[in-house]
Amino acid sequence: MSTGALRPPSRAELIQRGRDARKTMPRRDLAVLASGARDPLGILAEQDAGRIPDLVPLRAERMAASPFAFFRGTAALMAADLADAPHSGILVASCGDAHVSNFGFYASAQRDLMFDLNDFDEAAWAPWEWDLKRLTASIVVGGRASGRADEVVEQAVRAAVAGYARGIRRNTKLSPTQRYFTRFDVEQARKLLDPDARRAIRKAVEQAQRRTGERAVRRLTETDADGRRRFVHQAPTTTSVEPEIEANVHALVSEYRRTASADIALLMEHYAVTDVARRVVGVGSVGTRCYLVLLQDGDDNTILMQPKQASQSVLVQYGRMAQPPQVADLIEQSGEGARVVSMQRILQALSDPFLGHVRGPRADYYVRQFHDMKGGIEVEELDDGPFITYAAACAATLARAHSQSVTATTVAGYLGDGAVVADALLTWSLAYADVSAADHRAFSAPLVAPLV
Repeated sequence: MSTGALRPPSRAELIQRGRDARKTMPRRDLAVLASGARDPLGILAEQDAGRIPDLVPLRAERMAASPFAFFRGTAALMAADLADAPHSGILVASCGDAHVSNFGFYASAQRDLMFDLNDFDEAAWAPWEWDLKRLTASIVVGGRASGRADEVVEQAVRAAVAGYARGIRRNTKLSPTQRYFTRFDVEQARKLLDPDARRAIRKAVEQAQRRTGERAVRRLTETDADGRRRFVHQAPTTTSVEPEIEANVHALVSEYRRTASADIALLMEHYAVTDVARRVVGVGSVGTRCYLVLLQDGDDNTILMQPKQASQSVLVQYGRMAQPPQVADLIEQSGEGARVVSMQRILQALSDPFLGHVRGPRADYYVRQFHDMKGGIEVEELDDGPFITYAAACAATLARAHSQSVTATTVAGYLGDGAVVADALLTWSLAYADVSAADHRAFSAPLVAPLV
């Protein structure tokens, strides 16, 4: 007996929707830069206003260090620029900051080493090409920063777009369940790489495997006279917190247990908070509230957790992307930390089982393990061949993340074989890298001491 339920659109129907979308938004128009007035320094100053004041100069110092460091810290600028340029209108669950350094390694719950996206602070729903543009622009900025020839940078951008197009096309031929279970295991992926790329991956894997929570505890803490571990303060990276903040963290740990999965909540009952420290992380995140929480059981076993501030996604704040009702409701009821955790679970193949979220008196937070075999590849150190291979690998990984959205099949129809989009995104990325370089010069000028 029929229930009267609506049948979801078929793959053929979704593909056709993508082809039809080319009529209203031709693929070549993805090359068009925003042409309106810009205020890049104003946006960065606006972001600074909500950050810890004594860390704002450090953020400026790190961003001014190089054009690539500046690009890494300016997801808000790019979101604002993308909002004022033509876009496909095909929305997917997006990372929001998919540059080449936001892909990397981490350990799954089964202790396998995975390769995936690893930053979801800005994750929200947005046009699919915004993530891909963030990636291809970072390839150009990073390629130029490491002194690569123009033809190498161009080849890397084209390899990335081709890898994304292949990935979307291949993934959307699978059933939704098969897509969900697809993942990039480092050992399996390594077999597909050329010898030079394998050497680069092997070095990065060895570094990631050393970055465990246990090693972090040994490096960051010491045992006091009572036998309890305490953080060793090393300004500005790891510093003490005010007593009221420490008291709040104790309360927030209890709330975290309510948002973590039942098995993790039970596991955490074995531990109590021993110490709390403020931690400075990344480039663009400097100045946001981030802490390390050390937990210890009765036999000196430890867990190191990291609550990190979750603010409104730049895709919403500066990209002006209205979110689906279920996402808006989630944020209203549970905060921005719940958004970050939910989007990470959607976009990553296998996520940190310790993920949780809390609402604090000053900010929302998401919570994760600290240094659980997390690591990445320094693109500046790669030879040209592995650099191109790595660009394509990141794009294929991004395609896997985007393919979880129903609209991914529409993206496949819009993309076709990817050749037209590759031309458009190469043109756009080269031009946007020039824009970002000019922004970097303007940002850095006041920080350069005058000659005496």
